[in-house]
Amino acid sequence: MDPKVIDAVRFYRESREKQSNNQGAVAGIKDMGARSAVTGGAQMDGFADLVSSAIMECGIPSNCIYKKKSVELPGYYRPEKQWDLIVVYNGILGAAIEFKSQVGPSFGNNFNNRTEEALGSASDIWVAYREGRFGKHMIKPWLGYLFLLEDCPRSTTPVAVREPHFQVDEVFRGASYKKRYVVFCQRLILERLYDSACFLTSNMSGDEIIVQEPNPGLSFDSFISSLKGHMKILVGFLI
Repeated sequence: MDPKVIDAVRFYRESREKQSNNQGAVAGIKDMGARSAVTGGAQMDGFADLVSSAIMECGIPSNCIYKKKSVELPGYYRPEKQWDLIVVYNGILGAAIEFKSQVGPSFGNNFNNRTEEALGSASDIWVAYREGRFGKHMIKPWLGYLFLLEDCPRSTTPVAVREPHFQVDEVFRGASYKKRYVVFCQRLILERLYDSACFLTSNMSGDEIIVQEPNPGLSFDSFISSLKGHMKILVGFLI
């Protein structure tokens, strides 16, 4: 595992802990459960910085990479959506990337929310691209999805499915949330909704940081290789 990826997970954990401890210091009110860390934001900044560095290695200037500010892109079903990182190089949308995570305890509800969000965002931007919202040129934007899941008994234990009328896809039968995310990310790529996806897991308790890649096809290296390949095409197209 790349030490820089482990550092990004370490930053994530430290940010969550700091936000959870600090929230409510002014108002005197703290969110219930893990939500206090989630609502603070910025936990995935380590990954955003790591990906930004890879993009700049391809010759894209830092001022063409947007994070936190000016990350709105027009949609088709809605006016605009904020992405976590976008690349706009010489007026061309080069990439749009989402960095998401999930820490217990509500794995079921959060899994459904994350899948619906990712599917909706991809569907929206691709139709917007078709309609010329990003200009008329030959270069399609590169869409990426990176997900970090807490590795714990709740996320790795098989989950029952409900089938009151019709049977679910067999791949989900007896699958844990960890397995469900693997299938989800694989199918995002298979259906060409995203150009690449990265799925990582890490235990969020204890001092030792162990990061795992449950599926080789969803590794961080594969994700970055795909992204850098597209960035090099973008730079070469405009020379």
